[in-house]
Amino acid sequence: MPTESPCWFTSSYSGNGGACVEVATNLVASRGVVPVRDSKVAGGPSLSVSAAAFSSFVACVKAGRLGA
Repeated sequence: MPTESPCWFTSSYSGNGGACVEVATNLVASRGVVPVRDSKVAGGPSLSVSAAAFSSFVACVKAGRLGA
């Protein structure tokens, strides 16, 4: 059985500062998770969150419901 690897990308809103997170949405359909990692440490650890939790997080960010 082949192992599916994350296809990492950074948001187009992140600019070029390098202090960003990367996500891999290609694993949602097969595993139901969205891996997240620090863009400055590409070989470092990643955190996998459920697709539902990631979707809720993005919705809160868009709505401005997270404190600064």
